[in-house]
Amino acid sequence: MKKKILIISGGISKERAVSLETGKQVAKELNKNGYIVKITEPDFKLVDVIKSFKPNTIFNALHGQFGEDGYIQTILESVKIPYTHSGVISSAIAMDKELSKKIFIKNNILTPKYILYSFNQSKLNLINSIEKKLKFPVVVKPINEGSSVNVFICDKSNIIKNLKILKDYKRIIIEEFIPGREIQAAIIGVKKLGAIELKPKRKFYDYEAKYNSKAKTKHIIPVDLSKNDYNKIMSLALKAHKLIGCRGVTRSDFKYFRGKFYLLEINTQPGMTSLSLVPEIAAHYGINFIQLIKMILNDASTKK
Repeated sequence: MKKKILIISGGISKERAVSLETGKQVAKELNKNGYIVKITEPDFKLVDVIKSFKPNTIFNALHGQFGEDGYIQTILESVKIPYTHSGVISSAIAMDKELSKKIFIKNNILTPKYILYSFNQSKLNLINSIEKKLKFPVVVKPINEGSSVNVFICDKSNIIKNLKILKDYKRIIIEEFIPGREIQAAIIGVKKLGAIELKPKRKFYDYEAKYNSKAKTKHIIPVDLSKNDYNKIMSLALKAHKLIGCRGVTRSDFKYFRGKFYLLEINTQPGMTSLSLVPEIAAHYGINFIQLIKMILNDASTKK
């Protein structure tokens, strides 16, 4: 009997377009390989659609808020059908950049120093705090966004202007800027999938660099690292994956500077578009797209 897969994509986050593309690419591959596939939005009809379609597995293709922060996972737990990627608690922790950083720090994983910003904080106090604890330039970003949405590299002259752009967010994190190489490592289940280095032509690997082919980010695989350093970054990625309790596939974003790896964040819902990194890493190591999707589906669960 053919397996039925329900793909949830779209949503209301700022990453809706990426989610729709992920859903489309996964559905296309599953259809080609004999699965019965249905794509749906995560709207108020979702539970009715699930009960009507009766899928064997739900593929969570959502990105950003409400899709990878534990919200949709809570709903999916209630229908008791295996769903892909991380569960409620691990998704919520990974999406919260402050909470995940605290776990990294507690477990001796190097991560950029940071402070939190409150919009009632005076400009002078903010500048003084940055100069004392971090130094300029700094990275300013919402605590709970993905895909580098609304991330800015700021110096003293433009930080206030960029913070005003983020006024709709309740929580902002300001990190020390780590120069150096951008290397990302993927894990699936407990398997070290591989790593890839990115050389964006833009200032850093932001949303445009990730999803706009015209941005012409250079992808380097295999990564030019010593065997020892390669093993180190993959072990750090697996350690973070396990510490947060992730399942399925994750992608950990690192900066490599002066012989040290700094973990920026862990992504529990990596994209599956034509420009996405995890399928590219998998392909380099002999795992084609349908094999990768099957690995993700096989790791689906209802466990939190």
